[in-house]
Amino acid sequence: MYLLKEITFFSILFLLTVPVQSQEEALKLEGVILDQTKLTVPFAAIGIPSKWIGTSSNEDGNFHLEMSNDYLLDTLEVSSIGYITSKMLVKDFIALSEKIIILKEDVVSLNEVSIMHPAQYVELAFKNLENNTVSSVHELKILNRFFAVENEEAKFFVEHYLKVKDKGPAGGQDVKRIEVVEGRKSADYRIFKDAKSRGIYPINFMTRIDPLRRGISINDYNWTKIGDTSYDGDGIIIIQGESKTKQKHPYLDPILYIGVKDYKVYKTTNMSSTVVYIYKKNKDGKLYLSYHNHYTRRFQKLTEQQQTILQTKRKKAKLSLRNEVIVLGIETNKKNIDTKRSDVHRKKMEDVDVKYNSFFWNNFNLPPASEYYKKSVNELESIYGVPLETQFNLVND
Repeated sequence: MYLLKEITFFSILFLLTVPVQSQEEALKLEGVILDQTKLTVPFAAIGIPSKWIGTSSNEDGNFHLEMSNDYLLDTLEVSSIGYITSKMLVKDFIALSEKIIILKEDVVSLNEVSIMHPAQYVELAFKNLENNTVSSVHELKILNRFFAVENEEAKFFVEHYLKVKDKGPAGGQDVKRIEVVEGRKSADYRIFKDAKSRGIYPINFMTRIDPLRRGISINDYNWTKIGDTSYDGDGIIIIQGESKTKQKHPYLDPILYIGVKDYKVYKTTNMSSTVVYIYKKNKDGKLYLSYHNHYTRRFQKLTEQQQTILQTKRKKAKLSLRNEVIVLGIETNKKNIDTKRSDVHRKKMEDVDVKYNSFFWNNFNLPPASEYYKKSVNELESIYGVPLETQFNLVND
């Protein structure tokens, strides 16, 4: 009986992490997205929209995508804000000697005569939010990464694979359910831990500072056009909102990338570029979250004892937190949505108890490691010379 349960458990995990077809029939596409000047294009959307297959390039432009061998004659599309969408057959990409896709800049000059006042675009964007986004109940499969950094050196890392039941930006400030499926964390080398801070899971924090989800009182901001660009044939106007009341948290002052044709919001960020949300189209042209990250930074006064421990004469330590959300897939068929209820909503990510499952992580199709990720791992391993895999096994119950 035990053997049967064990086989069933690992079979389920295997189905979660690899396509249904056998490994011999699977296509593994890996490459890099560059612009015409050979600079990398981060967070570009890559996939076959008609087949609900897709991913995004990481912050260094690299991508990894797995699909069935049956899709050789399907069209691989690559799109990003400011570039002409690239299209080629899957088999033609595989035939490339160098797996590089070059995106050409889409030079756009919007007709200033037909441009409305910026505030009108923002108003229309919110009015059409439900129609322009995936607003029915759906499930996002997400990789959530959290780094704690002290004086520019990583001291702690947590990673969760989770399922989120949601109704998109038009569905309100909070998601409906969060289920942490698997997780792992490093040893905690932080000197500064804010034990008094209120517990909130990063997905909840992400939605509560999202300008599309928390809503905006348009009259509370001065709206200014600061540029224009394009996305997949749609002209985009870039609009910055600055609070009239000089709010306590000016980092929430939004910058919105709004399509001039149908008022879709393809990207939002803030004035300090410490918060970003990127949306991509599904096969029906509706948008859903593709990528998010946010940084917080502060300075901590050092006691003499702390200066001695850190071997520094600095009066303050620079502390920063980085949270990264990578959407790996979306499920819109209600029959296939099975996100379980959990109690993680009011917990910090590091306080969620998850057993480390090396089988899962070793077989999971992780996105390509970015330079930031590799740098942080090296820093965590160099503190006491302990490999990250060893840390995972030691500190995860």
